[in-house]
Order: sequence, then C-alpha cells, then structure tokens
Amino acid sequence: ASSPNYITSSPYLSPLADRCTVVPLGIDPAPFLHAEPLPLLSSDLPTLLFVGRHRYYKGVDTLIRAMPDVAARLLVAGDGPMRPTWEALAVELSVTDRVQFLGDISDADLPRLYAAADVFVLPSNVRAEAYGLVLLEAMAAGLPCITTEVGTGTSFVVQHGITGLVVPPQDARALATAVSHLLDNPALRREMGANGRARLLAELTTPTMVARVEAIYREMVNSQ
Repeated sequence: ASSPNYITSSPYLSPLADRCTVVPLGIDPAPFLHAEPLPLLSSDLPTLLFVGRHRYYKGVDTLIRAMPDVAARLLVAGDGPMRPTWEALAVELSVTDRVQFLGDISDADLPRLYAAADVFVLPSNVRAEAYGLVLLEAMAAGLPCITTEVGTGTSFVVQHGITGLVVPPQDARALATAVSHLLDNPALRREMGANGRARLLAELTTPTMVARVEAIYREMVNSQ
C-alpha cells in the first residue's frame, strides 16, 4: 500500500494489515528544485495553487467557497468534467477576479507554475484521493501544503504542523482559516516548505520507491 493510513482506513486491507507492506509513491524531484517562476498576470496578492484533474473528489468547490474569506488569488491548473461547475461557483460567489482557471499545463511549464505560488492546496473530499502525487511536486518546489484528512495518503504525505496543514474535508471555514494562517506567517511558510522538500528528498523519490519494491521481492525470494 502507498501509505499506512490507507491500510488502516480500508475495509479490505485493514483485516490483512499484518500482511501488508507500505511503499510510499515517489517522484523525480529534479525538475521542481530550481525552476524559475512562470510569468503570470501581475497581482499584489499571494498565490494559492491547485493542480489536478477537475473531478468531484478533488474538492475544489470547497476551496472556491473559502475564497471570500481569503486575501489571496487562486490559480486552478488542469481540466476535467467539473470545470464548468466550479467556474459557475466562482461566478456565483463573486470571486472571479481572484480565481483563475488555467487549463492544462505543459510538463515544461508545470515546475515553473509551482515556483510562482506561495501555498499549494489539495482540498480532496473523499478517499478516492488515495495519495496525491501533486503534493510531492509541490513539496519538491518548496511549497507548504494544505490538504484534508480523508483517511488516505494525503495526511501521510503532508505532516500536520511540520510540512503543512491538514484540515477536515468539505469545511470551507477550516480551509480558509488554514490558508490565512500560512499567509499571515511568511516565516512559517518558508519553514514548512523547507521541511517538505527535505522529507521528499529523503523519503519520497522514485529511486527510494523502487529500492523498497526491490527489497520486498528479494525478501520474498530469499524466504522460499
């Protein structure tokens, strides 16, 4: 399994927990470590970033509902079936001047988009969000992350109070409070961003993931 949280919360895996092994997913951090910020529309406001497919379980509607209480702009990267609904919600809440839908971002520009942000937010609302690889990309970029507790890898990747903040799902007020707390504390943002990058480089890279899988195969072969 990709996180101990997922084993614990899974009705299928939890009875077999003693026979499960955790191998966290990893990424290649290199493209994100020293990227130059992507030129964006000028703004005097700090920048929140979401990256991902626009599907129901990503919870971007909760993030948009938090925006009236947040002194920031939100960049929403990606595309998918929920985009029209989320765009309509931004209009309904009169936050279109601070919520910008960017569409799909090229692989070349993605690291530069992370580099242009101040806080990364993954507000997933159900356990269909099993891990959140975008959190790893944000951590590689040195961003503090805000995510939700859905019983899966999101709250394993983001260590509450260390590499970011974890809030209840579908709670716009709690999300706004968490965002505002980080925006009001630049030193805390830098500290959490540095902690996240260090954790990623030590534990959550592709070579580490592959080495752990290989170790499991070796153990199984040697036990025969």
